[in-house]
Amino acid sequence: MNKVIELENVDKVYKMGSVKVPVLKDISLHIKNGEFAAIMGPSGSGKSTLMNMIGLLDRPTSGKVMLEGKDVSKIKDNQLAKIRGKKIGFVFQSFHLYPTLSVIENIQLPMRIHEFKEKEIIDRSLELLNSVGLGHRGNYLPSKLSGGEMQRVAIARALSTEPSIILADEPTGNLDTKRGHEIMQLFKNLNEDKKKTIAIITHEEHIAEYADRIIKIRDGMIGG
Repeated sequence: MNKVIELENVDKVYKMGSVKVPVLKDISLHIKNGEFAAIMGPSGSGKSTLMNMIGLLDRPTSGKVMLEGKDVSKIKDNQLAKIRGKKIGFVFQSFHLYPTLSVIENIQLPMRIHEFKEKEIIDRSLELLNSVGLGHRGNYLPSKLSGGEMQRVAIARALSTEPSIILADEPTGNLDTKRGHEIMQLFKNLNEDKKKTIAIITHEEHIAEYADRIIKIRDGMIGG
């Protein structure tokens, strides 16, 4: 398998006034095409910052971030946003659904932003809605859904632009154990059946065990 994401000697330092706070320290790792990886660490370990690097949401203070062999560390913000929108789908712990949009409209939103054709938007959103078992909930507002259902909508939305990579930050954090395992099985199916490259952040061992490989981070260092 080819390396789809690669970090080379990445440091991330945040400035808080005159104080410099190192969060990531000389991180080197890769995620292969079609792999299911879990990034695991305690609170404050730097795992969310690491996910932001992998997802091109933040830039390293030093080092390189490579996507499909191309260094994307220093390209312009507008170009980075286009690459991110095309290649990567995001799923967050708190769902981030728009409360005034229906379920189907939430799924359609990324496709509208990226100017997909109207027929494709309609057809694909209905297909995705059915694929996550919510074909009967399309016109509901998010407030009418359970936590597990909202996360399914978030996953469908993440898939709407047909990204090859799905990144999920604590995707089961707001769910009970049963719903959490249902969501993880959905990720597993996406990886095995749809060949999606998936990376999830978690602090829970039983969630990380769904992945092919566990990357442990502590105090901003891999394997620490």
